[in-house]
Amino acid sequence: MSGFCTAGARLGAPDTGLISYGEMVDQGRNVHEATKQLPIIGDGDNGYGNAMNVKRTVRGYAAAGFAGILIEDQVSPKSCGHVRGKRVTSREEAVSRIRAAADARDEGADILIMARSDARQAESLDEALWRAAAFADAGADMLFIDALASEDEMRRFCSLGGTAGGLPKMANMLEGGGKTPILPPEALQDMGFKLVAYPLSLLGVSIRAMENALRGLKHGQIPDVRDLGTFVDIQMAVGFPEYYEEEARYAIKGGSSSSGSAGTKPFVSGFAAAAAAPAAAATAAATAAGSEPSARAAVSSSVGQQQSTVVEADEVVPPSSSSSYAVQQFGVDQSDRDSGWEAFRRSKFFRITIRDKRTGTVKLETRIPAGFIGATASMIPQIAGIDFDEFIKGAMGGNLDLSKPLLDYEIDNDVITIYLELEKPGEMFQEYQQ
Repeated sequence: MSGFCTAGARLGAPDTGLISYGEMVDQGRNVHEATKQLPIIGDGDNGYGNAMNVKRTVRGYAAAGFAGILIEDQVSPKSCGHVRGKRVTSREEAVSRIRAAADARDEGADILIMARSDARQAESLDEALWRAAAFADAGADMLFIDALASEDEMRRFCSLGGTAGGLPKMANMLEGGGKTPILPPEALQDMGFKLVAYPLSLLGVSIRAMENALRGLKHGQIPDVRDLGTFVDIQMAVGFPEYYEEEARYAIKGGSSSSGSAGTKPFVSGFAAAAAAPAAAATAAATAAGSEPSARAAVSSSVGQQQSTVVEADEVVPPSSSSSYAVQQFGVDQSDRDSGWEAFRRSKFFRITIRDKRTGTVKLETRIPAGFIGATASMIPQIAGIDFDEFIKGAMGGNLDLSKPLLDYEIDNDVITIYLELEKPGEMFQEYQQ
């Protein structure tokens, strides 16, 4: 987690020592919570003070979930290693910081110490190499000299002997015009580097994308769906499907709602409630008509009188560990459910298209895995409330004409068309029966 990028993204400020220890730890905790399993190295700057501050910083980063911490030898205020005005502390203080960091690790902080020197630009290559070797002797786990200016300098760094020779070394491929040559991973590995950082790629492309989007919005143009993604894509990226699956796992069965009505189905929340009733009507109409697209008229005629009704969502498919659900809903025992029902849902997709009725503009076009449809559908107002599992059941039994839409209906100014995409209709059902 780069200090440059964190200062830029969180504060909109340059990497010149303006961001604090508390802000970096808070950001790291959030990143760790979102990524869970990724080992992240956090930029600990110069430790935010003397050796005692360094120890507190190391403990704090470890508690936040960082796998590693980078401690450098700059004086305050510090700055990015590739910009002007580099100043480093004395050799003695620089080594003392790394020794304090290693002590904090050895005293129980579960974290690796990456020792960084900025002496290459502040003083000389020889000074930077001396410091790297001394940091290794002081207990560092990994070594990093920032802003090396040539391939020869990079090779000299990787050729250090003694304790430093056995430690992993990181190369910093600062994109867009840094001081270090940009080399392919294979070349870096041949030199002896074990880690490589690309610190600006995500921040840089994000800045450009936001600038382009803002220029378009200034003229009333929204980003193309190929650049933006659909609303469903965005919700899936930030974890809505997983959230709703887990919400269903802990749903209270047989309890009472705040209005006093009992039941096992969760209420549609917020924006999904208004569209749930007509969409549920579409399901019923399509089922009665043998899943023909005549549901459009039924939905259109009922929108005005039903949209203000608060309704309950169709039951969310609980985790596969629920042994009674398949028997209750579909007459399928657990072994058949595991071998056929779940396999069928995992391998098929619902294709959903929403068009503006007046202009024909496609407002949403997405393919949602059948296994995710129960949770994802509640996030799209126009389809909330549809019992998609009934369509899956019909497809498994070969009772649907999949060349035609499952549903084709209107809500307000939107035309909604839904297909179930199968590679070979009936194939999975045959496997399921066996």
